[in-house]
Amino acid sequence: MAAKKETRGMVVCLCFLLSLLLLGLTSAGLRGNGWGDTASTLTGITPPKTLPSLPTVVIDAGHGGEDGGASSAQGLTEKDVNLSVALALRDLLEANGIPTVMTRTQDILLYNRAINYTGHKKSLDLAARRAIADNTENCILVSIHMNAFPAPQYSGLQVWYSPALPQSQSLAAAVQNEALTLAPHNNRQIKAAGSNIYLLHHATYPAILVECGFLSNPREAEQLSDHAYRQALAFVIFSGLMTYMAAQE
Repeated sequence: MAAKKETRGMVVCLCFLLSLLLLGLTSAGLRGNGWGDTASTLTGITPPKTLPSLPTVVIDAGHGGEDGGASSAQGLTEKDVNLSVALALRDLLEANGIPTVMTRTQDILLYNRAINYTGHKKSLDLAARRAIADNTENCILVSIHMNAFPAPQYSGLQVWYSPALPQSQSLAAAVQNEALTLAPHNNRQIKAAGSNIYLLHHATYPAILVECGFLSNPREAEQLSDHAYRQALAFVIFSGLMTYMAAQE
């Protein structure tokens, strides 16, 4: 078992190094404009192939189509930021040989247009997202969202987890801890999801929902509009996933 953990740890270290080079980040993950520099050229390094026994990560970009989700005062919509971060996370994982499934890669809701969907678009959309994860063997679900609140002073990334499995709490803690590299003063804590968070409530596999920031906070909304910052958010989630996977027996 010790040899297995050592091997997995070496793989994680290689993945971290490769991803840092791909993103052009420093070893601390932050510098220059505060969350990343121009990507450096990578040569002579072959990403590891898909690692046996590691799960497929189902990446869920929340909202889409006619459901924009939250929005900033400047009109930045949650659905667009969610998809941007989700695609960046997919690229990081796949560059490191970890299989992924996306619930959406376009600006759409996932309800079935062939049936009478009037008044049921949202419930049908959520059911379709759940079905994608349910039908993916040995998966982890990561749902990406943005937050909003009437009072504009609130900010910070926060992770919710499915209470069905203890692994979900461990995964949430790993991602929340990695968020401190991006915002050292973020004192938000992970929280167990209730029945109001449909995907986490019904999950039978490790599942988290990452509220990446508050579009209602002017400063954070400005950050979320920046492509480099979204890349850094994706790296935070990726790092948490890698830490979690390395700890699994």
